[in-house]
Amino acid sequence: MDNGNCSSLTEFLLLGITNNPEVKVLLFTIFLVVYLTNLLTNVGIIILIRMDTQLHTPMYFFLSHLSFSDLCYSTAVGPKMLVDLLSKNRRSIPFLGCAMQFFTFCIFIDAECVLLAVMAFDRYKAISNPLMYVVDMSRKVCFQLLIGVYSVALADALIHTTLTFHLCFCGSNEINHFFCDIPSVLVLSCSDTQVNVLVIFTVFGFIELSTISGVLISYCYIISSVLKISSAAGRIKAFSTCTSHLTAVAIFQGTMLFMYFRPSSSYSLDQDKVTSLFYTLVIPMLNPLIYSLRNKDVKDALQRIRSKMCLK
Repeated sequence: MDNGNCSSLTEFLLLGITNNPEVKVLLFTIFLVVYLTNLLTNVGIIILIRMDTQLHTPMYFFLSHLSFSDLCYSTAVGPKMLVDLLSKNRRSIPFLGCAMQFFTFCIFIDAECVLLAVMAFDRYKAISNPLMYVVDMSRKVCFQLLIGVYSVALADALIHTTLTFHLCFCGSNEINHFFCDIPSVLVLSCSDTQVNVLVIFTVFGFIELSTISGVLISYCYIISSVLKISSAAGRIKAFSTCTSHLTAVAIFQGTMLFMYFRPSSSYSLDQDKVTSLFYTLVIPMLNPLIYSLRNKDVKDALQRIRSKMCLK
């Protein structure tokens, strides 16, 4: 890369979702509701788990951090997108602001990816050997797993952000997206981006492959353990504790695989924007709903909190 030919780029322009004023107002209204729902439900899950002592278990410890990740990566993208939808001026973002937006987004999207695998491991320990569950998933072990989650996420975010934002940008500064996602930024660079593309497929691909494999292996052991349970009611109860997690994994991982690992010949900018809207705003809203609506423990905790508030 010849840095002497690079312009001193200070900002990017986000072209956003659409330029149609009527559609922009409609989208603003829809995604404002989505983002506020996301904010309220995820904060609510975190507060509920903190307040109710019966939810102070490894499963809900990790669920609270899943909600925290949902909240953080959607907030890295959502507010800026909503402001831009109503803005009549240039929808600009500073160069460093663009780097920080992607860095924050990448940390917490990676953290969610790894957390879902850790939660599958937790369910395996709870079902396969319930008598040793408290020992196997002690507070110390949970914190060690959490440190591992954020270490992987931080390392991946640093790699991608450093490689991308040290490239040479000497042409257009218009990002054809509503946030600073790597593929949209890379097309603006006049440097050779083959290394960046290779790193995306290698590093992020390794994380995806590892976490999906971890989930599948955990559930193979879970199914094997459940089938050994003699009573039908016991088997149903064991499976019911996993359905919410499996639903969340299927939605999140399915979207990520479609977004980043489909053939390049099938790329469509409009399709990418729709998919990105789904995983940046809709999925973070769905996760707390999936876990609360299908989870008896969460419903019981809500009832206990309501009862305490009524007594006061």
